Amino acid sequence: MALFGNASTVDPGKATQDFARLLGQGEQVQAAYQLVRDVIMFTDRRLILVDKQGITGKKVEYHSVPYRSITHFAVETAGTFDLDAELKIWISGTQMPITKTFTKGVDIYEVQAILTQYVAR
Repeated sequence: MALFGNASTVDPGKATQDFARLLGQGEQVQAAYQLVRDVIMFTDRRLILVDKQGITGKKVEYHSVPYRSITHFAVETAGTFDLDAELKIWISGTQMPITKTFTKGVDIYEVQAILTQYVAR
Protein backbone atom coordinates (compact mmCIF):
# COMPACT_ATOMS: atom_id res chain seq x y z
CA MET A 1 0.00 0.00 0.00
CA ALA A 2 1.74 3.15 -1.18
CA LEU A 3 0.46 6.63 -0.44
CA PHE A 4 2.16 9.44 -2.28
CA GLY A 5 2.32 13.20 -1.83
CA ASN A 6 3.91 15.74 0.47
CA ALA A 7 2.95 16.02 4.11
CA SER A 8 2.96 19.00 6.44
CA THR A 9 2.52 19.19 10.23
CA VAL A 10 -0.97 19.50 11.77
CA ASP A 11 -1.55 20.59 15.36
CA PRO A 12 -2.39 17.44 17.42
CA GLY A 13 -5.17 19.32 19.24
CA LYS A 14 -6.83 20.25 15.95
CA ALA A 15 -6.47 16.66 14.68
CA THR A 16 -8.03 15.40 17.93
CA GLN A 17 -10.94 17.79 17.46
CA ASP A 18 -11.38 17.05 13.73
CA PHE A 19 -11.24 13.27 14.16
CA ALA A 20 -12.73 12.84 17.65
CA ARG A 21 -15.23 10.25 16.39
CA LEU A 22 -12.35 7.96 15.35
CA LEU A 23 -10.63 8.00 18.70
CA GLY A 24 -11.21 5.58 21.54
CA GLN A 25 -11.93 6.77 25.05
CA GLY A 26 -8.81 8.45 26.40
CA GLU A 27 -6.88 7.98 23.12
CA GLN A 28 -4.56 10.91 22.42
CA VAL A 29 -3.18 12.16 19.09
CA GLN A 30 0.60 12.53 19.51
CA ALA A 31 1.33 13.94 16.04
CA ALA A 32 -0.56 14.48 12.79
CA TYR A 33 0.39 15.33 9.22
CA GLN A 34 -1.67 16.60 6.29
CA LEU A 35 -1.02 14.92 2.93
CA VAL A 36 -2.85 16.89 0.22
CA ARG A 37 -6.39 15.67 1.16
CA ASP A 38 -5.31 12.76 3.35
CA VAL A 39 -4.11 12.73 6.96
CA ILE A 40 -1.74 10.47 8.92
CA MET A 41 -2.09 10.47 12.71
CA PHE A 42 0.05 8.86 15.38
CA THR A 43 -1.95 8.26 18.55
CA ASP A 44 -0.81 6.71 21.80
CA ARG A 45 -2.44 3.44 20.61
CA ARG A 46 -2.20 3.21 16.81
CA LEU A 47 -1.42 4.75 13.48
CA ILE A 48 -4.49 6.14 11.66
CA LEU A 49 -4.48 6.83 7.91
CA VAL A 50 -7.34 8.96 6.60
CA ASP A 51 -7.76 8.48 2.85
CA LYS A 52 -10.23 10.79 1.11
CA GLN A 53 -11.39 9.18 -2.11
CA GLY A 54 -13.01 10.34 -5.33
CA ILE A 55 -13.24 13.79 -6.85
CA THR A 56 -15.24 15.32 -4.02
CA GLY A 57 -13.45 13.54 -1.18
CA LYS A 58 -16.79 12.75 0.49
CA LYS A 59 -16.00 9.04 0.55
CA VAL A 60 -13.33 8.43 3.20
CA GLU A 61 -11.43 5.30 4.21
CA TYR A 62 -10.05 5.18 7.75
CA HIS A 63 -7.18 2.70 8.04
CA SER A 64 -6.17 1.81 11.60
CA VAL A 65 -2.83 0.11 12.19
CA PRO A 66 -2.03 -1.07 15.73
CA TYR A 67 1.62 -0.40 16.48
CA ARG A 68 2.14 -4.10 17.30
CA SER A 69 1.40 -4.87 13.60
CA ILE A 70 4.33 -2.76 12.41
CA THR A 71 7.23 -5.14 11.76
CA HIS A 72 9.78 -2.48 10.83
CA PHE A 73 10.12 0.99 9.36
CA ALA A 74 12.65 3.16 7.56
CA VAL A 75 13.18 6.90 7.23
CA GLU A 76 15.04 8.61 4.41
CA THR A 77 16.13 12.17 5.09
CA ALA A 78 15.92 14.99 2.58
CA GLY A 79 19.00 15.53 0.43
CA THR A 80 20.55 18.34 -1.57
CA PHE A 81 18.47 17.78 -4.68
CA ASP A 82 15.66 15.65 -3.22
CA LEU A 83 14.11 18.03 -0.70
CA ASP A 84 11.54 15.57 0.61
CA ALA A 85 11.95 12.96 3.35
CA GLU A 86 10.28 9.54 3.23
CA LEU A 87 8.81 7.20 5.79
CA LYS A 88 8.23 3.53 4.95
CA ILE A 89 6.26 1.29 7.31
CA TRP A 90 5.95 -2.49 6.88
CA ILE A 91 2.86 -4.13 8.32
CA SER A 92 2.85 -7.85 9.24
CA GLY A 93 1.32 -9.95 6.47
CA THR A 94 2.14 -7.46 3.69
CA GLN A 95 5.13 -7.28 1.38
CA MET A 96 4.90 -3.65 0.28
CA PRO A 97 5.38 -0.85 2.80
CA ILE A 98 3.09 2.08 3.42
CA THR A 99 5.08 5.00 2.03
CA LYS A 100 4.69 8.62 3.08
CA THR A 101 6.56 11.62 1.68
CA PHE A 102 7.18 14.61 3.94
CA THR A 103 8.20 18.13 2.95
CA LYS A 104 11.41 19.55 4.34
CA GLY A 105 9.35 21.51 6.90
CA VAL A 106 8.49 18.25 8.72
CA ASP A 107 11.04 16.86 11.19
CA ILE A 108 11.38 13.26 9.95
CA TYR A 109 13.42 12.47 13.06
CA GLU A 110 10.39 13.38 15.20
CA VAL A 111 8.25 10.99 13.13
CA GLN A 112 10.85 8.26 13.59
CA ALA A 113 11.01 8.93 17.34
CA ILE A 114 7.23 8.55 17.68
CA LEU A 115 7.33 5.21 15.87
CA THR A 116 10.30 4.03 17.91
CA GLN A 117 8.48 4.87 21.14
CA TYR A 118 5.40 2.82 20.25
CA VAL A 119 6.73 0.02 18.05
CA ALA A 120 9.46 -0.94 20.54
CA ARG A 121 6.93 -1.65 23.33
